[in-house]
Amino acid sequence: MHSGDLTAPLVIDETYLLQQLKQLLSIPSPTGYTDQIVRHCALELERLGLVPELTRRGAVRTVRQGSRRRAARSIVTHLDTLGAQVKNIRENGRLQLVPVGHWSARFAEGARVTLISETDSFRGTILPLKASGHTFNDEIDTLPVGWDHIELRVDARTSTKADSLALGIDVGDYVAIDPQPEFLENGFINSRHLDNKAGVAIALSVIEALEREQAQTPVDIHWLFTIAEEVGVGAAAIMTPEIASMVTIDNGTTAPGQNSQEFGVTISMADQSGPFDYHLTKKLVGLCRTHGIPFQKDIFRYYRSDSASAIEAGHDVRTALVTFGVDASHGYERIHVDALMSVARLVASYVVSPVEIERDAKEVAPGLDGFTRQLPIAGPTK
Repeated sequence: MHSGDLTAPLVIDETYLLQQLKQLLSIPSPTGYTDQIVRHCALELERLGLVPELTRRGAVRTVRQGSRRRAARSIVTHLDTLGAQVKNIRENGRLQLVPVGHWSARFAEGARVTLISETDSFRGTILPLKASGHTFNDEIDTLPVGWDHIELRVDARTSTKADSLALGIDVGDYVAIDPQPEFLENGFINSRHLDNKAGVAIALSVIEALEREQAQTPVDIHWLFTIAEEVGVGAAAIMTPEIASMVTIDNGTTAPGQNSQEFGVTISMADQSGPFDYHLTKKLVGLCRTHGIPFQKDIFRYYRSDSASAIEAGHDVRTALVTFGVDASHGYERIHVDALMSVARLVASYVVSPVEIERDAKEVAPGLDGFTRQLPIAGPTK
């Protein structure tokens, strides 16, 4: 039995992690159409020996009991992905789209998709309005980029608005974008929706390690899987008063001007909602150093996560964000298995590590006894 000894970290099963990632990528889950992936997640948690609880709309919570209930820790990741919806049916039977979540139409062009109507599903392709070089010549290169300049061509006999309506296609239908995953022998993984199917796979792999090694944790661990992070709702309605700290697993933005990498853990110090908790972030950095987990720090300017939605909903919890570096986030994404394993090792080390701020067991406590300290700042000299 694993006792939570910091010198004996949990062993993460890489094969299990990658198998889960492949399964998750095979299940379409644009925000608003997540029932199928919720069922997959809940069944896997049951198979691992835990009892999942579902909110009305399908966010998943499972609590793995620790030595005590108060000052519980939560690990949160999201099941939903980017997608689109039908905005209008054009007179030629093709479909105008609006995005679900924030992503550029530049990455929608050429995508193979599944259109989900009330009663059926259809395959199709998202194309620019001027898609044929033989017809439009150089105009295909001068067409602006934007959702108003693309359309969905459905693979069905439809050349008029009436044809599409007769098929049961209507405004508001969901569009799931094909992930097109490719797992390379050198460890690179290319796919859409690695944000945040990879985060879910990481969380499940840590749970699998905890159960396999019968590891003890100092407090209850709340594993949270949200279903509307891509539209900003995230963890707003799944928190409980026992939770004192929240570590979010999500993607890091590997790009010019960023410190994120596709290897090791990227620990976010702040995003557009502000700095993450000083003490929790410092603890995670210390665990990386203790266990030799490669890491780097970064700040994300145009980014928010489940942590932001929890704080904005009024939950007074410490928050941190640990990420796997993703190149071309919200586009054709690429990660490396090294980052996935590094994040999993860090999360596993965190959940078994001792509680250091005992005062966090209470939502509100009188006086300063046990209150945290930061480095003192020397005042200006006279």
